[in-house]
Amino acid sequence: MNLIEELRWRGMIQDIMPGTEEQLLKEQTSAYIGFDPTAESLHIGSLVPILLLVHLQKAGHKPYALVGGATGMIGDPTGKSEERNLLSEDVLQRNQEGIKSQLEKFLQFDESMPNAAVMVNNYNWFKEMRFLDFIRDTGKHITVNYMMAKDSVKKRIESENGISFTEFTYQLIQGYDFYWLYKHHNCKLQMGGSDQWGNITTGTELIRRKTGGEAFAFTCPLLKKSDGGKFGKSEKGNVWLDAEKTSPYQFYQFWVNAADDDAKKWIKIFTFLPTEEIETLIQQHDENAALRLLQKALAKEVTLFVHGEEGLKQAIETTEKLFANQSAPAESLSEDDLEGMEGVVKIDYDVTKLNSGIDVISFLTETNIFPSRGEARKMIQNGGVSLNREKVSDLQMNVDSSVLLHKKYLLVQKGKKNYYLVKVG
Repeated sequence: MNLIEELRWRGMIQDIMPGTEEQLLKEQTSAYIGFDPTAESLHIGSLVPILLLVHLQKAGHKPYALVGGATGMIGDPTGKSEERNLLSEDVLQRNQEGIKSQLEKFLQFDESMPNAAVMVNNYNWFKEMRFLDFIRDTGKHITVNYMMAKDSVKKRIESENGISFTEFTYQLIQGYDFYWLYKHHNCKLQMGGSDQWGNITTGTELIRRKTGGEAFAFTCPLLKKSDGGKFGKSEKGNVWLDAEKTSPYQFYQFWVNAADDDAKKWIKIFTFLPTEEIETLIQQHDENAALRLLQKALAKEVTLFVHGEEGLKQAIETTEKLFANQSAPAESLSEDDLEGMEGVVKIDYDVTKLNSGIDVISFLTETNIFPSRGEARKMIQNGGVSLNREKVSDLQMNVDSSVLLHKKYLLVQKGKKNYYLVKVG
């Protein structure tokens, strides 16, 4: 299998060092990607590097996932306008454990396999290293001129906030990671996002100067949404891989609501569907985009990959209950249907407030469905609020116990996609 050819077709290659494709065709190659432990869960922005490692392993090569316990203490200046808060060892340890448990869902770590995945932590080789040893044995091989020529450093030096010495050393430390893995694990390839190209090539240069050896690299494009918005963000913030942070239903909705142009790109990047099947789906979509076959296939495949059969089942069941029978009265939803809706925001509300009734705007703000009365009023005027599938048009509407489903629920819809289940007690 030609891994690079496959990844090129999927739109997952941006920069590539000469000789990389030939190296991967020649022999089983060990390759790594670094993961930044800034949170205890990865979000969907990390799915592309995860998928690169999965493709690599499927092609018979050996993947290394490096969790940056040491580099996480410093912070990568790439793409940042100012220095971020440094994390404590305790927080980093917790984050690393969370990331490790997630990666184990996607990669094969079975040691009996010749290309079993391996997880490493750069804190393990940096924790005992003395500063003087590092600058003598490693720092002397890379000039300041070379480091300052990198775009990520240049932009920060020219910015209002400048760059601290701590962050300036980041590319040298990341470069040492590559050198260490090359020396101890014969790791010859580093992959990452295109914004990491400068840091990655510092590693290949360090390997060349310290060992005389040859190392390789390629990067994938940074994703942006077709409307210019940041990939990986929903109305509620980051879309996480952890089901506790982003439910399977919310995760599924992110993908099923993809714009047509995005879905055409993402179906190649985020699924393992074969070329012929993807091309057929795109053709069917172009013939009748209203059916959203492409988005549904994308949402199904990615949710299955991240959350498994049970997570996909939950996501589809909740989606069908909320969207499939919009014309059916809310009363047709059983108590089990309402209680079993995964990913719908659930709110408890004091029953005494409904006994004498409350105006709809006060109700929507007291339940925190809207942050202010003004926003609630504006959304109602724009036809964007429904109670129990009935559009709210009267700003003076009274909400009382007579509107409750099964005498204790109220299903609120805000906009097209946001649902809240208010439980009165």
